[in-house]
Amino acid sequence: MAEVNIYEGAIDKGLEGVVACTTAVSFIVGNTLIYRGYTIEDLAANSTFEEVTYLLWNGRMPSKSELESFTAELNKNMTLDPAYVSVLKTLPTNVHPMAWLRSAVSLMSHWDTDANDNSHEANMRKAVRLTAKMGSIVTAFEAIRNKREILTPQAGKSIAWNFMYMLKGTEPEADIVKLFDTCLILHADHELNCSAFATRVTTSSLSDLHSAVVSAIGALKGSLHGGANEQVMVMLAKIGTIEKAQQFVKDALDAKEKVMGIGHRVYKDGDPRAAILRKFSEQLTKKMGKPELYQISALIDDTMQKEKGLMPNVDFYSATVYHAMGIPTDIFTPIFAVSRIAGWIAHANEQYEKNRIYRPRGKWQGKENLTWKSAEQR
Repeated sequence: MAEVNIYEGAIDKGLEGVVACTTAVSFIVGNTLIYRGYTIEDLAANSTFEEVTYLLWNGRMPSKSELESFTAELNKNMTLDPAYVSVLKTLPTNVHPMAWLRSAVSLMSHWDTDANDNSHEANMRKAVRLTAKMGSIVTAFEAIRNKREILTPQAGKSIAWNFMYMLKGTEPEADIVKLFDTCLILHADHELNCSAFATRVTTSSLSDLHSAVVSAIGALKGSLHGGANEQVMVMLAKIGTIEKAQQFVKDALDAKEKVMGIGHRVYKDGDPRAAILRKFSEQLTKKMGKPELYQISALIDDTMQKEKGLMPNVDFYSATVYHAMGIPTDIFTPIFAVSRIAGWIAHANEQYEKNRIYRPRGKWQGKENLTWKSAEQR
């Protein structure tokens, strides 16, 4: 009987084109991103992050009373336990914020009475606590490393409002809160991206929700995933002026170097989130008195489209948007986690519901038929 070659036609290169699971959380059709049946443009224009989180977790929009109850539950769970904060203050802050966040979320499980309960009810309680506290943890890091008081989230305020308040210590402007809330919606989920896949892989072993989220944070930390927006800001600072932007792109193309924030594995006709953020970038950089940041970005964007047919992804314009909001550059990626926690949990819950442990095969390219010899004979 002929041996079956299970590797025939095997795809390498980052599993490109491989369908790993079925999902009803979010999906990309052409250049349209859909959350549970709603386009990202529709949600960005009309919804709130809390409402979108409910949608992602429950598969439907909440009624008015359900949304009020859900929002109140999130607000009630934003405050960090004082004993937990005491431990956070012992963590060194001379590390990348994502490394600190990874440790902080792992530690959080020690204060969660449901940590080892994988029932759906317990997971939903943990989901609320994780989502509510993520912004509080990120802003606590910023306060601790700057030797400032960690502020208590305000009752009756949204995740977006409280994040900006706890980050800066002053009441945020309403228009900034609205734009930031929209940014959270745009980043909430994105089909089977690297961190969502990491979430599902860890969940598939029937590990706990905190472990799945820590896996996701580790994946998000990388410069090719969540860390790209931080690298965009570094790139813009390196370019410096509008006059140098076009030459920068030419030099990068000649050297076959990657331009951060440009191009996407799935979108070929443009990332719809980037189109929304481009408008925000123009508006906010003008407001802060640094319109050249948008102008440099737009020039890079237009040149890359013209020369290579490549278009920006969500990270490209989110960099200048967050910068214009006065957010430190190394906090950009942790903000991604504040938002994407909603999607990670939706994927974890879906994986728990119809689970089979992930266990792919690797295509062997190593040596064979070697025989052990003693050290003296080698």
